[in-house]
Amino acid sequence: MSNLTVVGGQWGDEGKGKIVDLLADRYGIVARWAGGPNAGHTVRFASKTFALHHIPTGILRDGVTAVIGNGTVIDPASLLQEIDELERQGIKVGGRLRVSHRAHVILPFHKSLDQWAEENTAGLTIGTTRRGIGPAYMSKAARLGVRMVELGDIETLQARIRAFVDVGFGGMLQQLNQPIFVPEMLAEEYFAHGVALAPYVCDTAVWLADQVRRGTRVLFEGAQGTMLDVDHGTYPFVTSSSAVAGGLAPGCGVGPHAAGSVIGVFKAYGTRVGAGPMPTEQINPSGERLRERGREYGTTTGRPRRCGWFDGVAARYAAAVSGFDAIAVTLLDVLDDFDEIPVCTGYRYRDIALSEMPAEPWILDEIEPVYEALPGWKKATGGARRLSDLPANARRYLDRLSELTGCDVVIVSVGPDREQTIWVSDRLWADNPKMPALTLEL
Repeated sequence: MSNLTVVGGQWGDEGKGKIVDLLADRYGIVARWAGGPNAGHTVRFASKTFALHHIPTGILRDGVTAVIGNGTVIDPASLLQEIDELERQGIKVGGRLRVSHRAHVILPFHKSLDQWAEENTAGLTIGTTRRGIGPAYMSKAARLGVRMVELGDIETLQARIRAFVDVGFGGMLQQLNQPIFVPEMLAEEYFAHGVALAPYVCDTAVWLADQVRRGTRVLFEGAQGTMLDVDHGTYPFVTSSSAVAGGLAPGCGVGPHAAGSVIGVFKAYGTRVGAGPMPTEQINPSGERLRERGREYGTTTGRPRRCGWFDGVAARYAAAVSGFDAIAVTLLDVLDDFDEIPVCTGYRYRDIALSEMPAEPWILDEIEPVYEALPGWKKATGGARRLSDLPANARRYLDRLSELTGCDVVIVSVGPDREQTIWVSDRLWADNPKMPALTLEL
C-alpha cells in the first residue's frame, strides 16, 4: 500500500506532529479525520516552533496539501487565526488547505456547555480543553449541528441555530446561568467566518478520491490517541470522536483500504491530560522529573500533563485495535538521566493477574501495574542518528517496547528538532518514489 496512517498509541500528546512532519514530504496530501482545536501538534525546525490545532502538520512541507476531513469539528474563528499565524511565520496556506464542507462547526454555546460541564462538581468532570468539542459532537449526533457548508447561507444558518436553542438547549443554558445567544446575531457573525473560509471549503471526500485515482499518495494524521477513542478508550474519560486508525474511513470519506500501513506513535514513557485512569502514573518525584525533562505541558491549554512509566498492557491493546504495522518511539532522550526505568508488563486486580486492558471502570480504578525494571543508560542520546549511536541499554529498552507492542520500531525521536531522529527502517514507505535514500540500520 502506498498510503500511510499515523495514530497515537497512548492518551494523546505522543509526538505525532513531529512524526507526521518527518514523513509528510514523501506524500502529496496529509489528511486529518477527527478531533478539533483540542488537538495540539508541535513541530520545531529552523529555530522556529509551530503549534498547530486544526491544520495537519503536512502544511509545513512545501508542495503538500493539508485536508481537514468531515469527521472533525471546527471553530471557524480559531481556524482563521491559525491560518493567519502560519502565514505570518512564512508558511503559505492559500491554495494548500482544503476543509470539508461536511465538517461540523463549534459555536459559542458549545463552549458554554463544555465549560459548565467541567465546572459542575456534581457531575462527571472529564478534564476537557473547554473548547466545545464534546457538545459540538453531541449536536452532530442529535442532528442539530451546523456544518461548514451551512455557513454559506445566512437563512439556513439562522434556522439551524434557532433549532438548537428551541429544542431545549436554550432553556438549559438559561438554567445554567450561561449566556443565551441571539440566533440572528450569531448567524451574521458565523456567516462572515464562512465567507472568509470559503476559498478553503469543498467536498474533500470527492477531491481525495479523485487524487487517489490520479496516483497521489496520502498520509493520514490522527488526533488525540487510541486510549481516548470514544469506543475503545477509557470511557467515559475519552474524546468524542474516533481516534483509532479505522476512524479515517468515515472521518475522511474514503474506503478502509485507503489507510495503507499504520504507524503507532508512543512516547518512551506515559502521559495523560485530564481526568481518567492512568495505571502507571507517578505522583512522586519520578513523575515530576519526567514532566520537567519532557516539558510536559499541553500545547493547547498549557496544563501540566500527568506523567508515568510506559504501559505495555495499554500499548499492546492500542496496537490491536488500531492494527499497528510498526511503531515510532518519541522522547527517548527524556529517560537519559534515570538509573532505572520501570515498564508495566501486566496488571493486578485484587490478586488476579490481568494481561489485557479491562473495560470495567471499577476494575480500572483499582488495578495495580506489574513492573519490570530495566537498567538506564545515563548518557545523552540527543545527538544519536543511528541505532549504533545509542547506549546498549537504550537499545535494549527499545527492544522491550517492541516486544510488548508486538511491533517493530521504525523511527526513534531523541529530541524536538527534525534532525534529532533515528530512521530505523523504511519498509512501510519504501515503495514511495518521493522517498529520498536513507541510511538504514536494521
